[in-house]
Amino acid sequence: MIVTIDGGVASGKSAVGRRVAERLGLSFIDSGLMYRAITRLVMEQGIDPRDTDAVARLAESTNIRIDGERVWADGVELTEGIYDTDYADALPIISANPGVRTALVEQQRRMAHSGLVMAGRDIGTVVFPRAEHKFFLVASLDEKVRRRAAQYERRGERVDAEAMRKEVELRDRIDSERPIAPLRPAEDAVIIDTDNLDLEQVVDRIVSEVRAKT
Repeated sequence: MIVTIDGGVASGKSAVGRRVAERLGLSFIDSGLMYRAITRLVMEQGIDPRDTDAVARLAESTNIRIDGERVWADGVELTEGIYDTDYADALPIISANPGVRTALVEQQRRMAHSGLVMAGRDIGTVVFPRAEHKFFLVASLDEKVRRRAAQYERRGERVDAEAMRKEVELRDRIDSERPIAPLRPAEDAVIIDTDNLDLEQVVDRIVSEVRAKT
């Protein structure tokens, strides 16, 4: 069984996906951690994020492993600091790199040998276009900013609400307009507006839809 959960910044896809996986007895993969891991390696190795070929070669030669909220690259754990704002500008550039996406999509598909729930931006459209269970989460900009701010506060980071609003808006626009694997719902995805729903209500909706089909 493969369940795909896509959505933009702070749409709730990772938190929802984790709970859905628990309820269905499946593993959970947050594909965004893989792009963050490559971005961190690029920055640490002093590679120009706009050097398309060099970044792609790095992604092709790096094995990413995900376990819950933890991430490893070639056996080295990168979990701590993976959400650092130092990487915010480079992340959308690297995520739009065709070579990076090809390399990581290949790894993501290999992870599905025993079924899983995977969250991301192109999981239902590119990674698993034939998956039977596809969902796309949406939320208003105000709600996304509120959730994003809460994420930062839980990590003990200071929040500039206006800067965060611009960051969320810009990231979603870049992801939606990129020519490679743009952020958009699959034609057969169930679209869920999460503005007036709490986490468990969204999880209940998805689990009910999955079980109804199986």
